[in-house]
Amino acid sequence: MNLHESQQDEAFRAQVAAFVAARLAPDIRAKVLGFMRLERTDYVVWQRVLHEQGWGAPGWPGEYGGTAWTARQRTIFEEECFGGGAPRQLPFGLSMVGPVLQTFGTEQQKARFLPRILTLEDWWCQGFSEPGAGSDLASLSTRAERRGAEYVVTGQKTWTTFAHWANWIFCLVRTRAAGKPQEGISFLLIDMNSPGVRVQPIRTLDQGADVNEVFLDDVVVPIENLVGEEHRGWTIAKFLLGQERANIAGIGMCKRLMRRLKDCAGTQLKNGRPLIGDARFRIES
Repeated sequence: MNLHESQQDEAFRAQVAAFVAARLAPDIRAKVLGFMRLERTDYVVWQRVLHEQGWGAPGWPGEYGGTAWTARQRTIFEEECFGGGAPRQLPFGLSMVGPVLQTFGTEQQKARFLPRILTLEDWWCQGFSEPGAGSDLASLSTRAERRGAEYVVTGQKTWTTFAHWANWIFCLVRTRAAGKPQEGISFLLIDMNSPGVRVQPIRTLDQGADVNEVFLDDVVVPIENLVGEEHRGWTIAKFLLGQERANIAGIGMCKRLMRRLKDCAGTQLKNGRPLIGDARFRIES
């Protein structure tokens, strides 16, 4: 990196930091920095603030409303947002189904869904895992039967994050039983308000219910909600999982948490001395 690029990066960092300081609501910042549970509206408010600034989709191409930033700019943006106490931008729309639609979707699907991801008017959740199909995703059993211009979907998804807040779910469904398991899977977009969709919370150790079971009982889905080709959803799933893995590292969040850990270790005492001076603590941390 040359001096000019370094100066540009520092100017950009200062711009993002100033924006977060000025535009992030104090109550949301307090919740994030205080490790308190966020409400649906907290995520929506921050996403819309970013969207108004033109920063709603850091990883998207400019043609779809993204920033077209470099990888370095995206890293700086993430670091300053997390460092300033901003909520994370939800990955389900921005990093998962959004890129899928940009790559595999029809023009109608792009026009319908992409703008609503940017504003969080549509809250997406991920319908991949099932009680018997987690690590072996290709063994999924949720089926979609083609009936004219519709699919009828029956099955169950589990560990579905924020399904209780979502109004759309992107699902892997089995549309053909014959042949290799991977060759009979399709990628469907399902309205969570459809008759036959039921969400049941899974209570976690912290007494939260951010993950859920989703039951699909004869849910009717228009054929125009099929993404890509029928029976070729496995290719889309692999693409999506590649996007997911590339965007969930949370480097900015990790840096903020590490700073917090060091601060705590500098004030907490062990045998009358700051914990950060304990060699075993430093190794295990």
